[in-house]
Amino acid sequence: MKVVAIQTSPNHDGLTAETAKRVIKGLESAGHEAELFNLNDLIIKKCKACETGWGQCRRDGTCILEDDFAMLVDKLVEADGLVFTTPVYWWDISESAKTFLDRLRRCETYHGFKRFNEKRYIGIACAGGSGNGSTRALNLLEEYLKRIGFKLYDHVTVTQWNKAHKLPMLEEAGKGFFP
Repeated sequence: MKVVAIQTSPNHDGLTAETAKRVIKGLESAGHEAELFNLNDLIIKKCKACETGWGQCRRDGTCILEDDFAMLVDKLVEADGLVFTTPVYWWDISESAKTFLDRLRRCETYHGFKRFNEKRYIGIACAGGSGNGSTRALNLLEEYLKRIGFKLYDHVTVTQWNKAHKLPMLEEAGKGFFP
């Protein structure tokens, strides 16, 4: 089985990136493939809601913006699952996560929100500092991914205080991601 992991922090060595790497380690130890994308390294433009919101993406499922969005969507379509990890900024998912998910949600309208129906996901929200807002961020992430059609495997909040037991747990989650 193949999984796409998307981490949406600009910090490649921080807590958010580490959570994705731990799930990938578990997936690979169970014999699965995983590909990690650092969303902030890709060019993903903001949705223009062209033609008063009924643009080409609503007519044929493609976006008129030229960037890395189509490549990443193709990877998701080919994959069997998703790991999506975001830092918590102001009790919310990251800006890069919102930008990508807003466009994905709009383009998936054409496909009837069915291309991801049987695909599992793990949603991870990482809160540094106070640790506040991680549950709210996961709720927001769930609304995006549920609407697009993904099936929940697990939601995990990770903070600086609980990372000692959550990081090993994420590795185990990767091992058990597929039955």
